[in-house]
Amino acid sequence: MNMKGKIDLYAKIRHEYRWGVGTIRGLAEMFKVHRRLVRDALDNPLPPKRKIPLRQHTSLASAIPLIDVLLLADRDVPYSQKHSAPSIHHQIQSELAGLRVAGSTVRGYVRKRKIELGLGSQRVNLAAERTVVFEWMRAVQQGAISRAEMKKELSHVLEFDKLLRGTREGPLAQRKKAMTVLSHEKGVGWPLVCSFLHLSRRSVRRYWKRYQEGSTAALFAKRVNTRRKSQDDRIRQAVFALLHSPPSTYGINRTTWKMADMQEILRTQGHPLSHHLIRTFIEAAGYKWRKARVALTSKDPNYQTKVDGIVKILTELKDDEAFFSIDEFGPFAVKKRGGRKRVGPEETYTVPQWEKSKGSLIITAALELSRNQITHFYSNKKNTQEMIKMTDLLLTQYRNCKTIYLSWDAASWHISKDLFEHIGRRNNEGLAEGYPIVYAERNEHFRVHPKRAGRKIWGQERVQSEFHEGNNCKDPLYYW
Repeated sequence: MNMKGKIDLYAKIRHEYRWGVGTIRGLAEMFKVHRRLVRDALDNPLPPKRKIPLRQHTSLASAIPLIDVLLLADRDVPYSQKHSAPSIHHQIQSELAGLRVAGSTVRGYVRKRKIELGLGSQRVNLAAERTVVFEWMRAVQQGAISRAEMKKELSHVLEFDKLLRGTREGPLAQRKKAMTVLSHEKGVGWPLVCSFLHLSRRSVRRYWKRYQEGSTAALFAKRVNTRRKSQDDRIRQAVFALLHSPPSTYGINRTTWKMADMQEILRTQGHPLSHHLIRTFIEAAGYKWRKARVALTSKDPNYQTKVDGIVKILTELKDDEAFFSIDEFGPFAVKKRGGRKRVGPEETYTVPQWEKSKGSLIITAALELSRNQITHFYSNKKNTQEMIKMTDLLLTQYRNCKTIYLSWDAASWHISKDLFEHIGRRNNEGLAEGYPIVYAERNEHFRVHPKRAGRKIWGQERVQSEFHEGNNCKDPLYYW
């Protein structure tokens, strides 16, 4: 029980004795204490102080002379430069290496010894000294003290100019390091330096140690972390060992790794890594996360030979020759479609979710690659007869051409026997039949102005506007 509790207990006993039970035995039973304590409470309103036995400092005996010397030397120095109990304990450990003594033991003896030597009364000047020291350090940082005056005061400092420059230039960390060294060279104690610069004592001592070992070069040198995870071969091997094993080995029902799964498995293996660090290991080894790109392929064993032939024809195409690319679009239903439309005030534009089609259309068109001319007509079906109609139409429209080349995809009606027979007859007869239906206005404009007609269409092609076997001209939004 502490002293406050004993005082309260004594007061309760005296009150009960006077106004309550009134007997020593009854009070002892009520408060569950000895009758001797009841008598002491009735005789004295305050409990006696605890007796502290005098014990010999057996573990500290060999260090007491050193402590007394240090404390006696503190009589004629400012308070900020006096030895504290932690600094005395550190000096004991460095000078008396074989002596093992606790810091609390040193602290208790230093406290008692300072009182005996009369050193505790000098704390009165601590506030005034703190103010003086802080004003000097602030003046150094702001350049209020001239270099000559500081040089006279700190003439023993070897690299004075570099330290003085460091207090006013460079990043904040460098300014704090230079200010720490200059303050300590002036004799300012560590507690005031730590308080003014907002640093821990560990940091201040580390700066001073670096300066003693390697001067300003070591003090201002950037510290490089030599234990970076990205350079640890053990962690890199763990990442690739996991990457080379299937996820099913670790109970994950997947065939490929996800970043979150890799991070979780590595954490269970004792390697807590971030997503960025895992990517760093993988990219440093040359690996990349890529999505598969669908490439156009052909089953034709003579594909490359045919492509080379087309390229050769287009390269050597003459003015009296034409090369057409033929295809169909559709069938598509004739009905309302969603999209953007200019509407009037308070007008709502809606499209029914379910509506009956007003019919369907198929457009068959041929684009002449060298002249950029389009020939088209509407069809009801996709069959050989429509292709025969297109060949006759092109023969009629381009009757002045010596040679007409036709190209299309591998649809069944494009490679039928009837179509080949018809083309063979036309080649032999050289007759012109059918009727031309073309974009007359557009084609006439391009004949007069043989260049790109505007910027709304031309220049926005999905691929470069030239023939190449790797071009994928089909729009991904095309679902027909």
